Amino acid sequence: MSKEIQKYNDSQSEVDRNICNALSRAINEYLPQAENKIWHAHPVWFLDGNPIVGYSRQKAGIRLMFWSGAGFEEEKLKPGTGKFKDASIIFTSAEQIITNDLKRWLGKAENIQWDYKNIVKRKGKLERIK
Repeated sequence: MSKEIQKYNDSQSEVDRNICNALSRAINEYLPQAENKIWHAHPVWFLDGNPIVGYSRQKAGIRLMFWSGAGFEEEKLKPGTGKFKDASIIFTSAEQIITNDLKRWLGKAENIQWDYKNIVKRKGKLERIK
């Protein structure tokens, strides 16, 4: 895990830190080829420069978001609002993270991708790349 992501995780409350550490370990394990960094103040993982998955502290808990998650057809992932194709889940404890679900979602994140990397160049229009 990058030092900047570990610093983000360490800055959270104990409960949230446990969630963040569990998520980052799993994401790094199941997407070892992904680049990771703090992007827009939150940990995000990228494949070929395209944002795939990230998490952030929300009022309700730690939100795990998949940029192309609306296409995963996963009941536990709630689609975002608006024109984007994101979906997310909120965790309030590390015990809520089901490894098999997370592994499946990360596999789908690798295989179902919308091109967020070039969204500005395309003036807000999303195109599917995988």
